[in-house]
Amino acid sequence: MAEQLEEAGSVICVPGYGLAVANGQYAMADIAKHLREKGVDMRFGIHPVAGRMPGQLNVLLAEAGVPYDVVLEMEEINDDFKETDIALVVGANDTVNSAAEEDPNSIIAGMPVLRVWDAKQVVVMKRSMGAGYAGADNPVFFKQNTEMLLGDAKKTLEGLRGKMTE
Repeated sequence: MAEQLEEAGSVICVPGYGLAVANGQYAMADIAKHLREKGVDMRFGIHPVAGRMPGQLNVLLAEAGVPYDVVLEMEEINDDFKETDIALVVGANDTVNSAAEEDPNSIIAGMPVLRVWDAKQVVVMKRSMGAGYAGADNPVFFKQNTEMLLGDAKKTLEGLRGKMTE
């Protein structure tokens, strides 16, 4: 995964509550800085209610030193997934759930979501395959272009950073 990220032309990270709980923002900021130094178009897509309150992820990323100009709101970045090599979902579930748009019977039908599934590849980092806060299953986890990377966000991100070349 470290190699795939370094070789990508573009990466959009979608952070969520799992990143916040694990306190993984510093490791994520290090990875973002490293990728940007390697020439990767590395940006962040923030859902309006990412985490548990509006603005929580913006604050955590700013605290970790992520530049403001690469942290974009959902409306600013959603259309960019179609031209993105890797969508890296870190601890988000409901905010990237395709059922909101694809399943009119879903409990989250109609909820605005980040369309990570439009990226060439989706990597979902989560502690488990369990459902998110809303309790809705996420079809993105089972799409052909999705890989799961299970574990604690901070430890997994630190592991990825340790495997990246200088």
